[in-house]
Amino acid sequence: MKTVVAGALGECVHVAGVTNFLRLAEIAGWRTVFLGPAVSVERFVQAIKEENADLVGVSYRLTPETGERLLGEFAEAASELHESGVRFVFGGTPPVAQRAQTLGGFFEKFFDGSQPTDEVLAFLRGETRANDDTLNYPQDLISRIAWKTPYPLLRHHFGLPTMEASLDGIAKIAEAKALDVISLGIDQDAQENFFHPERQNPRAKGAGGVPVRSEQDYRDLFAASRRGNFPLMRTYSGTDDFIRLAEMYVETINIAWCAIPLFWFNQMDGRGPIPLQESIQEHQKVMAWYGSRGIPVELNEPHHWGMRDASDVVYVTSGYLSALNAKRMGVWDYIAQMMFNSPAGLSDAMDLARMLAILELIEPLEDETFHIWRQTRTGLLSYPLDDNAARAHLAASIYVQMALKPHIVHIVGHTEADHAATAEDVIAASRMARQAIENALHGQPDMLSDPKILKRKDHLVDEVKITLQAIRNLGDGSDAALTDPHTLAEAVRMGILDAPQLKNNPFAPGAVRTRVLDGACETVDENGKIIDEQTRLQNYL
Repeated sequence: MKTVVAGALGECVHVAGVTNFLRLAEIAGWRTVFLGPAVSVERFVQAIKEENADLVGVSYRLTPETGERLLGEFAEAASELHESGVRFVFGGTPPVAQRAQTLGGFFEKFFDGSQPTDEVLAFLRGETRANDDTLNYPQDLISRIAWKTPYPLLRHHFGLPTMEASLDGIAKIAEAKALDVISLGIDQDAQENFFHPERQNPRAKGAGGVPVRSEQDYRDLFAASRRGNFPLMRTYSGTDDFIRLAEMYVETINIAWCAIPLFWFNQMDGRGPIPLQESIQEHQKVMAWYGSRGIPVELNEPHHWGMRDASDVVYVTSGYLSALNAKRMGVWDYIAQMMFNSPAGLSDAMDLARMLAILELIEPLEDETFHIWRQTRTGLLSYPLDDNAARAHLAASIYVQMALKPHIVHIVGHTEADHAATAEDVIAASRMARQAIENALHGQPDMLSDPKILKRKDHLVDEVKITLQAIRNLGDGSDAALTDPHTLAEAVRMGILDAPQLKNNPFAPGAVRTRVLDGACETVDENGKIIDEQTRLQNYL
């Protein structure tokens, strides 16, 4: 095992950066030796020899002029060690780091606090050295997750009403190394009518995102991201011509993963031209297409029910149905998306219980051909309008999400209640998210051991099993019914899967009542009394 020795030089007593550097070195597999504050040049050199150090971290955070003189003395005293192959890096404030860079290449890397954690880890893992800031950033999702562990990948939607603004913004985000994944937010015509210019509405151009109108547009957007930390890119699966879009996405933006719902983005929610049952069939074909090519698939399904005030039981049921359908369609890498704060009145404790219930139900599906990756996000509709309050909400929500040890954190920007995020907004949101994640990884309390959370989780699992049986009974009584498009569409039509905001919908009754009680979203009767699934679904059991 290689050894890294680090400390604060001379009269400098600031060691927070040193200890953080050594913590990351331990994660990267180094043996670490902490020399402490105010280490003299002589003591530093002695320790390097005694510990047979391979790498030395020198920190200084005081006056640049004094630092430059002291670092020069250190470089002279350690010159033989440097020539023998011992590597040296510097950490300090930007002004001192600038002075350290004048020492003739003695230090091979400089850390001034602006580097993302993953960049420091990459260096310690041997993926970059000799002042080369160009990392070999993995360009597929699973490799990038492994590369960045124990930190989750950061993702954010981005798309402005013009190509020019979107291109410029993507370049800024990539240069800032703010995200691991840029999710292209494309406008409605691009989602529904990309291959049908005759159906496009010029007046709606740019409504909801960037108005991509050609394959070259996608290539240009991807090219804009080829800098900085070379983020992965993905976008919506569309609402028509699914396979043609999928083929284009793979060819033009090397799509990181597919995201598609099971019941939505069709005539039921007004976001696509296809009826419900046919839509379920088409979505399953898309899952199978991506799965056969080894490209991960996310079903962005449960939160659509949550955004329509569906009960926690329906939310969790849809989470299980999503994973099961993905597996049956041949998906190898499944991204389980878990949106918190949806509906907005849920408590953190009850939100965690919902997510734990989903994970408990889907984890038995995992095997050598089906791998589950956890993705968390903040509720789309939960942000307050006030900017300061929204920033606090973003950080607090992500901190709670970290209890689930997500592989991907989908940042929903703090500007969501006011405007679509600019590049500057995305970068700011990323910095807030990174700090919340850092805080959690430094020693977050074990929220998942809360008896109240575990009790609610167990209750939801039991209730969901009843709901699933009711859906099976609409079909042949077996699990095959849970992936049959006709049965699934019938489950919505009959109200087994229902939500209050589906009222007056041609595909669903919208007859269920729900209310947030004690932080949980429950099905209730006309008097506000909770109805359990055995009672609600007695006609189907």
